[in-house]
Amino acid sequence: MTAAQWLLILAWSGLTLYALLGGADFGGGFWDALAGGARRGYAQRRLIEHSIGPVWEANHVWLIFVLVMFWTCFPGVFASVASTLYIPLTLVAIGIIARGAAFAFRKASTELWQLRLFGGAFALSSVVTPFFLGAVAGGVASGRVPYGLAAGDLVSSWWNPTSLMAGALAVGTTAYLAAVYLTGDARRGGDERLAGAFRLRGLVTAVVTGAIALGGLFVVRADAPALYAGLTGRALPLVLVSGVAGLASMALLAARRYVPARGTAALAVAAVLWGWAVAQYPVMLPPDVTVSEAAAHPAVLRATLVTVILGMVLLVPSLLWLFAIFQRSPARRAATKE
Repeated sequence: MTAAQWLLILAWSGLTLYALLGGADFGGGFWDALAGGARRGYAQRRLIEHSIGPVWEANHVWLIFVLVMFWTCFPGVFASVASTLYIPLTLVAIGIIARGAAFAFRKASTELWQLRLFGGAFALSSVVTPFFLGAVAGGVASGRVPYGLAAGDLVSSWWNPTSLMAGALAVGTTAYLAAVYLTGDARRGGDERLAGAFRLRGLVTAVVTGAIALGGLFVVRADAPALYAGLTGRALPLVLVSGVAGLASMALLAARRYVPARGTAALAVAAVLWGWAVAQYPVMLPPDVTVSEAAAHPAVLRATLVTVILGMVLLVPSLLWLFAIFQRSPARRAATKE
């Protein structure tokens, strides 16, 4: 394999981790919006804040990693996407900033109107941001981003059937992941009632998201036939893995097996992302801009690959340790501090 191929795999792995970890954080904001009034939704919002508070900034490391990888290793593709899709990407950036600020300010607020204002901003940006990320993905996958600076239509490139479907799927996926993850967090905190509430939400969201995914195949067949051919051809095994893993996560949720349900839910989402990659490979910008054509100079690729490997040696163990600490029960964390 070439350096460009290895770097593309690493970048896509970073995108997958952002979808699984950062996506669940966005989903937490979705459920925050539906938690109810201040009194009725207090326990749910407290669980959401407790679950995402220590790691939500760390999860954005993967988004930064993906952006740096693409503008360094595939600068022409990055410039094409950023210039044609600058409207949804700008809304994504605003959503991320507003979400982080609202999350921090709400924790420090004492007045009811402030809590409502920042809570509403946190919830709204948690829904809008993944939608526009999905719309960007749909624009690229459906071949509406030609190579070159602002070479595509600035509106129809992201406001089209495939992008709208991908945006809805992204929102459903984040809500689904958050509900599944929060069941385990609630049980670890000793609140079986709250775990049951998120279990029900996870089951309902799984059905809705699965329906969007199935319906999306018909949308893609009509709107992006090349992508549909790839999904039903070489990427079909991954599509089937996603479906089977989604059904397995529903069965595990129904049986209150919350820990393994996390693994199958994550597998279902990851298989969708890798299915898209396999369906489109070796093309980066449909219909004909390939990985080798879009790659930067070989010297840049080699230097980047060495740097990324060295960085992973330092970063990955630290992140694993961070997540391991906050996956412990409150009693174990207290015992560790003592």
